[in-house]
Amino acid sequence: MLFIVAGLGNPGDRYDRTRHNVGAEVIKYLARTEGSQLSFRKTCNFLGTEVKLEGASTLLVFPQNFMNDSGKTISCVMRRNPSLGIGSLVVVHDELDLPVGVVRVKRGGGLAGHNGLRSLSLHVGTNDFIRVRIGIDRPQSGGDVSNWVLSRPSIKEREALDVVIERAAEAVRSIIRDGVDQAMNYFNVTAK
Repeated sequence: MLFIVAGLGNPGDRYDRTRHNVGAEVIKYLARTEGSQLSFRKTCNFLGTEVKLEGASTLLVFPQNFMNDSGKTISCVMRRNPSLGIGSLVVVHDELDLPVGVVRVKRGGGLAGHNGLRSLSLHVGTNDFIRVRIGIDRPQSGGDVSNWVLSRPSIKEREALDVVIERAAEAVRSIIRDGVDQAMNYFNVTAK
Protein backbone atom coordinates (compact mmCIF):
# COMPACT_ATOMS: atom_id res chain seq x y z
CA MET A 1 0.00 0.00 0.00
CA LEU A 2 1.18 3.48 -0.74
CA PHE A 3 -1.80 5.47 0.62
CA ILE A 4 -4.56 5.04 3.15
CA VAL A 5 -7.57 7.28 2.55
CA ALA A 6 -9.94 7.24 5.52
CA GLY A 7 -13.38 8.82 5.43
CA LEU A 8 -14.81 9.68 8.83
CA GLY A 9 -18.43 9.00 9.70
CA ASN A 10 -20.72 6.87 11.82
CA PRO A 11 -21.80 3.36 10.78
CA GLY A 12 -25.37 2.30 10.12
CA ASP A 13 -28.41 3.52 8.20
CA ARG A 14 -29.34 6.01 10.95
CA TYR A 15 -26.31 8.14 10.04
CA ASP A 16 -26.20 7.58 6.29
CA ARG A 17 -26.14 10.89 4.37
CA THR A 18 -25.95 13.03 7.50
CA ARG A 19 -23.58 15.97 7.60
CA HIS A 20 -21.13 14.10 9.85
CA ASN A 21 -20.81 11.31 7.26
CA VAL A 22 -19.62 13.30 4.25
CA GLY A 23 -16.11 11.88 4.70
CA ALA A 24 -17.47 8.34 4.47
CA GLU A 25 -19.48 9.35 1.39
CA VAL A 26 -16.25 10.32 -0.37
CA ILE A 27 -14.85 6.83 0.32
CA LYS A 28 -17.99 5.22 -1.13
CA TYR A 29 -17.83 7.53 -4.16
CA LEU A 30 -14.15 6.75 -4.83
CA ALA A 31 -14.80 3.00 -4.56
CA ARG A 32 -17.77 3.24 -6.93
CA THR A 33 -15.92 5.33 -9.53
CA GLU A 34 -13.03 2.85 -9.45
CA GLY A 35 -15.43 -0.03 -10.11
CA SER A 36 -14.92 -1.50 -6.66
CA GLN A 37 -17.11 -2.23 -3.65
CA LEU A 38 -16.44 -1.74 0.03
CA SER A 39 -16.39 -4.96 2.01
CA PHE A 40 -16.19 -5.54 5.74
CA ARG A 41 -12.71 -6.18 7.15
CA LYS A 42 -13.08 -7.75 10.58
CA THR A 43 -9.47 -7.10 11.49
CA CYS A 44 -9.43 -3.38 12.33
CA ASN A 45 -13.24 -3.14 11.91
CA PHE A 46 -13.79 -1.19 8.70
CA LEU A 47 -15.45 -1.20 5.31
CA GLY A 48 -12.75 -0.96 2.70
CA THR A 49 -11.30 -1.81 -0.66
CA GLU A 50 -7.96 -1.58 -2.41
CA VAL A 51 -7.89 0.50 -5.59
CA LYS A 52 -5.41 2.26 -7.84
CA LEU A 53 -5.85 6.02 -7.55
CA GLU A 54 -3.72 8.00 -9.97
CA GLY A 55 -1.55 4.91 -10.37
CA ALA A 56 -0.90 4.51 -6.62
CA SER A 57 -2.07 1.56 -4.55
CA THR A 58 -4.63 2.98 -2.15
CA LEU A 59 -6.64 1.45 0.67
CA LEU A 60 -10.01 3.15 1.11
CA VAL A 61 -11.23 2.95 4.73
CA PHE A 62 -14.59 3.72 6.36
CA PRO A 63 -14.25 2.85 10.08
CA GLN A 64 -17.19 0.87 11.47
CA ASN A 65 -16.87 2.11 15.01
CA PHE A 66 -18.44 5.43 15.92
CA MET A 67 -16.78 8.73 15.03
CA ASN A 68 -15.44 9.25 18.57
CA ASP A 69 -13.52 5.96 18.29
CA SER A 70 -12.50 6.10 14.62
CA GLY A 71 -8.84 6.53 15.56
CA LYS A 72 -8.76 2.92 16.81
CA THR A 73 -9.53 1.60 13.35
CA ILE A 74 -7.18 3.91 11.50
CA SER A 75 -4.26 3.27 13.88
CA CYS A 76 -4.88 -0.48 13.51
CA VAL A 77 -4.71 -0.15 9.71
CA MET A 78 -1.51 1.90 10.02
CA ARG A 79 0.09 -0.72 12.30
CA ARG A 80 -0.77 -3.46 9.80
CA ASN A 81 1.02 -1.47 7.09
CA PRO A 82 4.22 -0.50 8.94
CA SER A 83 5.99 0.77 5.83
CA LEU A 84 3.56 3.68 5.67
CA GLY A 85 4.35 6.93 7.41
CA ILE A 86 1.86 9.54 8.55
CA GLY A 87 2.39 11.33 5.21
CA SER A 88 0.62 8.42 3.50
CA LEU A 89 -2.59 8.95 5.49
CA VAL A 90 -5.31 11.15 4.00
CA VAL A 91 -8.34 11.77 6.23
CA VAL A 92 -11.58 13.10 4.73
CA HIS A 93 -13.98 14.74 7.20
CA ASP A 94 -16.73 17.28 7.75
CA GLU A 95 -15.77 20.80 8.83
CA LEU A 96 -18.11 23.14 10.74
CA ASP A 97 -15.87 26.14 10.13
CA LEU A 98 -16.26 26.02 6.34
CA PRO A 99 -19.40 26.94 4.37
CA VAL A 100 -21.33 24.20 2.60
CA GLY A 101 -19.77 23.49 -0.78
CA VAL A 102 -16.19 24.36 0.17
CA VAL A 103 -13.33 21.84 0.10
CA ARG A 104 -9.95 22.60 1.62
CA VAL A 105 -6.76 20.54 1.90
CA LYS A 106 -4.61 20.80 5.01
CA ARG A 107 -1.57 19.12 6.52
CA GLY A 108 -1.51 18.92 10.31
CA GLY A 109 -2.86 21.66 12.54
CA GLY A 110 -5.50 21.85 15.23
CA LEU A 111 -8.48 19.57 15.67
CA ALA A 112 -11.21 22.27 15.70
CA GLY A 113 -13.19 20.33 18.31
CA HIS A 114 -13.77 17.43 15.89
CA ASN A 115 -14.13 14.23 17.93
CA GLY A 116 -13.08 11.98 15.05
CA LEU A 117 -9.87 13.95 14.56
CA ARG A 118 -9.28 13.96 18.31
CA SER A 119 -9.59 10.16 18.41
CA LEU A 120 -7.27 9.82 15.44
CA SER A 121 -4.66 12.13 16.95
CA LEU A 122 -4.81 10.21 20.24
CA HIS A 123 -4.38 6.82 18.57
CA VAL A 124 -1.75 7.65 15.96
CA GLY A 125 0.13 10.03 18.25
CA THR A 126 0.24 13.05 15.94
CA ASN A 127 -1.88 15.65 14.16
CA ASP A 128 0.40 15.69 11.11
CA PHE A 129 -1.85 13.67 8.80
CA ILE A 130 -3.22 15.14 5.56
CA ARG A 131 -6.84 16.28 5.64
CA VAL A 132 -9.52 16.92 3.07
CA ARG A 133 -12.02 19.17 4.86
CA ILE A 134 -15.61 19.37 3.59
CA GLY A 135 -17.62 22.39 4.66
CA ILE A 136 -20.95 21.69 6.37
CA ASP A 137 -21.31 25.14 8.04
CA ARG A 138 -22.61 25.73 11.57
CA PRO A 139 -26.24 25.67 12.68
CA GLN A 140 -28.09 28.99 12.53
CA SER A 141 -28.52 31.12 15.65
CA GLY A 142 -26.24 29.07 17.87
CA GLY A 143 -28.23 25.84 17.45
CA ASP A 144 -27.04 22.54 18.91
CA VAL A 145 -23.94 21.36 17.02
CA SER A 146 -24.45 17.66 17.89
CA ASN A 147 -27.96 17.63 16.44
CA TRP A 148 -26.75 19.61 13.41
CA VAL A 149 -23.95 17.25 12.40
CA LEU A 150 -26.04 14.12 13.02
CA SER A 151 -29.04 15.36 11.02
CA ARG A 152 -29.70 15.13 7.32
CA PRO A 153 -29.44 18.38 5.37
CA SER A 154 -32.21 20.12 3.46
CA ILE A 155 -32.77 19.19 -0.19
CA LYS A 156 -30.91 22.29 -1.40
CA GLU A 157 -27.98 21.67 0.96
CA ARG A 158 -27.94 17.97 -0.01
CA GLU A 159 -27.58 18.95 -3.66
CA ALA A 160 -24.60 21.14 -2.78
CA LEU A 161 -23.05 18.34 -0.71
CA ASP A 162 -23.48 15.83 -3.54
CA VAL A 163 -21.42 18.14 -5.76
CA VAL A 164 -18.81 18.71 -3.06
CA ILE A 165 -18.41 14.94 -2.50
CA GLU A 166 -17.10 14.71 -6.07
CA ARG A 167 -14.87 17.75 -5.51
CA ALA A 168 -13.43 16.22 -2.33
CA ALA A 169 -12.73 13.00 -4.25
CA GLU A 170 -10.81 15.07 -6.79
CA ALA A 171 -8.86 16.65 -3.92
CA VAL A 172 -7.86 13.15 -2.77
CA ARG A 173 -6.76 12.30 -6.31
CA SER A 174 -4.80 15.57 -6.52
CA ILE A 175 -2.96 14.83 -3.26
CA ILE A 176 -1.92 11.44 -4.61
CA ARG A 177 -1.13 12.67 -8.13
CA ASP A 178 0.43 16.10 -7.45
CA GLY A 179 1.42 16.07 -3.79
CA VAL A 180 -0.19 17.83 -0.86
CA ASP A 181 1.42 21.22 -1.49
CA GLN A 182 0.08 21.50 -5.03
CA ALA A 183 -3.31 20.20 -3.89
CA MET A 184 -3.41 22.85 -1.15
CA ASN A 185 -2.45 25.54 -3.64
CA TYR A 186 -5.22 24.55 -6.01
CA PHE A 187 -8.07 23.79 -3.59
CA ASN A 188 -7.24 26.48 -1.02
CA VAL A 189 -6.11 29.33 -3.27
CA THR A 190 -6.84 28.91 -6.97
CA ALA A 191 -10.29 27.29 -6.83
CA LYS A 192 -12.54 29.67 -4.95
